[in-house]
This record gives sequence, C-alpha cells and structure tokens, in this order.
Amino acid sequence: MTDSDYLIRAARLAARGLGHTRPNPAVGAVIVRDGAIVGEGWHKKCGGDHAEVSAIKNAMRRGVGSLAGSTIYVTLEPCSKPGRVGACTDAIAEAGISRVVYAVQDPNPKNRGKAARALARHGVECERFAGDAGVVADCRSLVAGFRKHVLTGLPYVTVKIAMSLDGKICDDRGGSDWITGESSRRRTNRLRESVDAIMVGAETVRRDNPSLLARVKPNKDLIRVVVSRSGRLPEDAQVFTDKLNQTLVFDDAEKALRELGRMGVTSVLCEGGLVLARSLADAGLVDEWIAAIAPVFIGSKRISSAIRGTTFRGGCFLSDGDSFFTAGLSGFASWSGEGSGMNFGFNCKSKV
Repeated sequence: MTDSDYLIRAARLAARGLGHTRPNPAVGAVIVRDGAIVGEGWHKKCGGDHAEVSAIKNAMRRGVGSLAGSTIYVTLEPCSKPGRVGACTDAIAEAGISRVVYAVQDPNPKNRGKAARALARHGVECERFAGDAGVVADCRSLVAGFRKHVLTGLPYVTVKIAMSLDGKICDDRGGSDWITGESSRRRTNRLRESVDAIMVGAETVRRDNPSLLARVKPNKDLIRVVVSRSGRLPEDAQVFTDKLNQTLVFDDAEKALRELGRMGVTSVLCEGGLVLARSLADAGLVDEWIAAIAPVFIGSKRISSAIRGTTFRGGCFLSDGDSFFTAGLSGFASWSGEGSGMNFGFNCKSKV
C-alpha cells in the first residue's frame, strides 16, 4: 500500500465524524508500521480525543508494544496548540511515532503550518502529502465547513433543490414528494447524516411536514432550523413534536446563519423552499448549490401521474460549463440504444 492508500483510509474514517464534531473538523488518522496498519481512529465529538490520539489508543488496545519507526497518516495537519484537549503534536511525540504525513494544512491560524516545527523539536519528521491531488481534494472537502467557520464565523451553506426537467420543484397543487428517484433520495439521506444543521422555509413545514432527519441513519446531533418571517407555524409539525432533535425558528435567514455560527455550527444544508434558497444566494451566503434534476416532465399534472423518463443519460459537460441532460419520454427515444434517438450534433463526454 502507498501513502495515498493510507490517506484514503484515514479520509473514510474521518467521514464518520461529519455532523458530530462541531465546531471542530472531522479528521481521521491511520498508524502504519512495517507496511501494516497497527492503529486507526477518528475524531468523534468535540471535547473527545482527536483522531491522532484515538489512533494511538487503538494501537495500544491492539497490543502494539511500541510505535517507534511508525508513520501516522492524518487528513488534517495535527494541532500544535492545546485547546479543550492537549496538542496532538505532543501526543504523537510521546507515543514514539517517527513520521507524520498529513493531507491538508490546518486553516486555523493558531495551528496553520506549525506542526512541523513543533514535531521537529522531538525529532519527528513531518511532511505535507504531495501525491495524488484527488486524495488531497477529498481530505479538503472534509474540512470545508470548518475552514469557512474558523475564517468567517459563518457555516458552509449547501442548497439542495430537486426539480423536474421542466424546471418545477412541485406540481400545480404544491405537492413535492418524490420528484427524484431512490438513488437521489439515498444521496440526500447521506447529506442529512453529514451536516450540522438543516434549514427550511416555513412553507415547507406547512405543506410537507418533514422530519428533516435521515431515514436510515438519523444524526442525533443535527439541528433543525425553520425560517419564518411571521412565526406562524403548525404546532403539530413533526419538527416540534417528535422530540428527536432540536428545532430553532428564526425570522431571517442571514440572522439564523450568524447565530448558528456563534453556536459553533460549521455546515448547513438548505433543503426546502426556493424563496429561501434564492434569498441566501442573493445575499452571497451559498457556498454550494446542488440541483437534483429528475427525468420527469410534470406539466400540469400531479407528480404521481407525471411523465417519467424511460431513459436518462446523465450530464454532458461542455467547454463553457453548461450541462445538458437528456431524458427519453417515449420508447422511440431509446431506439438508438444510447438513451436518445437524436444527439443534436453535440460531441461531449457523458459523466455518470
């Protein structure tokens, strides 16, 4: 196995902490000696062991007598200043680890770029991974929310909108259930599992009465946020009666984000209400916009009776950044065997 392989493993471990570590970042660590993994861990919750300490303790539980000559692979630069817990550089040195490889530099000015100097005093090598850019990008995405929060005090905001091919997010009666398919719903569930808070508008609560929780693996640490200028919300809505997760109500989205930032929330998923999503975008508060475009033509029908595409080719990404999606709405569209009977002369590579 290579340095890339060990960092990939560390990133997968780190992902388990997403949505649970605020205001800290999600970090994973793997300890390797003589080509074998002897310890691994991740940061589970603020105030608990950091990933490096978790991995060291894991190695001790495995009966590893000494970590001399070992390398620890970490998704984020180890902290060199003590906070709620001790500095990770001290724990690494005390454990006898000989080498540190980390993927992403800590964005926190208190620690950024300081691990190497702190470890050098103990004779420990420390280097920033300079290999596979994809691995670095994956590790960087794990701390995107932490980076924005530590630099601005605001959470990283992702807007997710599901829409039909004809640009609708609901039918003419206001129904919006199941525009997208099962695969998209699984992706949405994973998003809900990995963020600190979910934000929706009042109309979403009134019309859909959502729980805003992941269906398979609910995040018990998630904060639910409802934005309502009037404050008139149904008292029997799930978000108020299920007693599962905290629900906060704000009269303004920007105010909500600033207060959430003060609470240590580093990531917010805005999942309901196009008006709310647009207001966040207009205020320059959206960091990422996800459009789940379903191969469905709603027209004036109910979603349940809408025309659903028989084929779907994914996206064709052109040189100017536009993405063209092709859905066949009849059997004739699949006659070519490639999902569309016509290609309109586009010569682009589909990315599925």
